[in-house]
Amino acid sequence: MKITGSATLQAPAQRVWDRMLDPEALARAIPGCERLERTGPNEYRGTVTAGVGSIKGSFQGDVRLGDLRPAESLTMHAQGTGAPGTVNAEIGVRLNDLGEGRTELSYDAEAVVGGMVGGVGQRMLTGVARKMAGEFLSRLDEEVSGRAEPSGAVPEQAEGPTAPADPQAAT
Repeated sequence: MKITGSATLQAPAQRVWDRMLDPEALARAIPGCERLERTGPNEYRGTVTAGVGSIKGSFQGDVRLGDLRPAESLTMHAQGTGAPGTVNAEIGVRLNDLGEGRTELSYDAEAVVGGMVGGVGQRMLTGVARKMAGEFLSRLDEEVSGRAEPSGAVPEQAEGPTAPADPQAAT
């Protein structure tokens, strides 16, 4: 499965970069994230609860950041396993400082999903991935713009970023 998208975040590229490498900020931004901890330089381990249709559950996994170009780009390698199945993903993230305290974040993601969750069909998986990407970008925008909840709680429903996330399926 491949998806691409972008959003305009209300912060300079350096602040977006800093929050993307902060496990506490990331945990608040990732939909369904129950915990995320640093295990090494640019490496994290966490638990995320997610699902597709009636197939839901917790995934435990690892994330490694590579190809780091501060305030410009990175590649995220993620893998997770749980009762619903497995997920292996590679996400290329690019930041473009637009000036005036705004940054365009764009991404290209490719994921392989297996197990029960992988059997629900490409169309449904792509829809769920788009929704989760939109929620992540919205929450990241809250983090970088200073609108995140100070308690560290993840909001039940996130409002959209100033510019739509526009995740689109790549064919």
